[in-house]
Amino acid sequence: MYRQRDRADSFGGGARAYDQHRPRYPEPMLDELVGSASLRVLDVGAGTGIASRQLLARGADLVALEPDPRMAEIAANHGVTVEVATFEDWDDAGRMFDVILFAQSFHWVDPAVALPKIRRVLAPGGRLALAWNRLFPVEPSRADFAEVYRDFLDAASPLVTATPTGGTGSGMDSADVVATIEAAGFAVQQHTYERGERYSSQQWLDLVFTYSNHLVLSADRAADMRRRLAAVIGDGGVQVGGDTLLIVAQPV
Repeated sequence: MYRQRDRADSFGGGARAYDQHRPRYPEPMLDELVGSASLRVLDVGAGTGIASRQLLARGADLVALEPDPRMAEIAANHGVTVEVATFEDWDDAGRMFDVILFAQSFHWVDPAVALPKIRRVLAPGGRLALAWNRLFPVEPSRADFAEVYRDFLDAASPLVTATPTGGTGSGMDSADVVATIEAAGFAVQQHTYERGERYSSQQWLDLVFTYSNHLVLSADRAADMRRRLAAVIGDGGVQVGGDTLLIVAQPV
C-alpha cells in the first residue's frame, strides 16, 4: 500500500476528524509494550498522536514521526514531540529506541527500506511493534454495506467483496507481514485483544470517513456514499466486532 501515495497522503485533509474519531488502543496492549517503564519509544507514522499520548501517559520517553505536517501539528498541540518526515528519509541522528511502534502505519512504509533501518535504530534488547485496530460491522453486516460500496470503490476492495481484509485490517495479510519481518532477521510474536462495542450511525460514519479509501473520494461522491450508508444503518446504530492485533518482533 505504500505505493498508493494518493491514499497515503489523504489523511492530512481529515486530520481533525481523524484525531476525534479513530479508536484508542487497549490498555492491555500498552501493558505489553511498555508497562509503566520509562522506555525510549519511537512512534512512526504517529498521525495526530493517538498512540503517542497513551504511551506518554505511561511514562514513555517518546518521539513521534509523522510525514504530514497537518497531522503533526495536531499531535504537537497535544504535547507530543514530533519530527516531520517519512521513516525512510528520517535522520535518526544516532539515536536508539527500546520500542519502535507502527500503529496503523506499517503498511505505508517500504519494508525493504524500513526493516534494515529498524534493526539499526533499535537499542539492544529493543522491540519492533506493529498494531492495527481491526473493527468491522456485525449488524448491519459487511454484506449489507457492500451493496453501497460497490458503487463507489474498486471492485477488489474488501468493503465491496464483503470479505475480511487479509489479517491486518489494512489490506496487508498478517501472515505476509510476519514472513517479511522474519526474513529480515526478527523473531515474531502475535497478540490479539478482543473488541466489541456499539456505535451510533453518526459515530460509525465519522469513523469510516477517516479511512483513506473514503478520504480520496470527491466531496460530492463522499456525501452521496455517506447518505446511502446512513440509510443502511437506519436508527439502530452499528454493532461492531473485531480486535486489536499486535505483532512484536526482536532481532535475532
